[in-house]
Amino acid sequence: MKRIIAIVIAGLIATTAGAEDSDVTSLDTLFRQADMEDLSEFRWKKRPVLVFADSEDDPAYIEQMELLDQRAEALLERDVVVLSDTDPDARSPLRLMMRPRGFMLVLVGKDGGNKLRKPFPWDVREITRSIDKMPMRQREIREEKEAARSR
Repeated sequence: MKRIIAIVIAGLIATTAGAEDSDVTSLDTLFRQADMEDLSEFRWKKRPVLVFADSEDDPAYIEQMELLDQRAEALLERDVVVLSDTDPDARSPLRLMMRPRGFMLVLVGKDGGNKLRKPFPWDVREITRSIDKMPMRQREIREEKEAARSR
C-alpha cells in the first residue's frame, strides 16, 4: 500500500513539474518580434495581436506591452501570440501590409482576417471580450464544455 501511495505522489509531482515547464515555455513564446513575411504560420493555430509603434520608448507602446504582460494567462488560454514592431525604418512586410501610423494594435483571427484595429492601448479584458465574441472562439468554448462533461 505504501508503495502505491509513493508512486501516486511521484506521478503528481512529475505532472506538476511538467505543467510549470510548459507554462514558462508558453510565456516565452507569447511575445515575439514581428519579423516574419506574413502571418500564414499562425493560420488556424493562433490569434496574432500585432503591436506597432515608431519607437520602443513610445508611451502607448510601453503601456500596451505592460497591459498584455499583466494578463498573459488569459491570452494564452485564447491561443494568442503577441507580435511587436517598433522600427518603422526597417519597413517589415507586416508593417507594410498593416500600414500603421504611429502606435497601432491589430487583432487578427485564426482565419487570418483583421478583426480589430485600435490607435491606442487596449486592456486585455477588452481584447479577450472581442475574441470571445468570435464564432471560432464560441465553438472552442462549446467543445471545451462538452469535453469537460464527458470526463
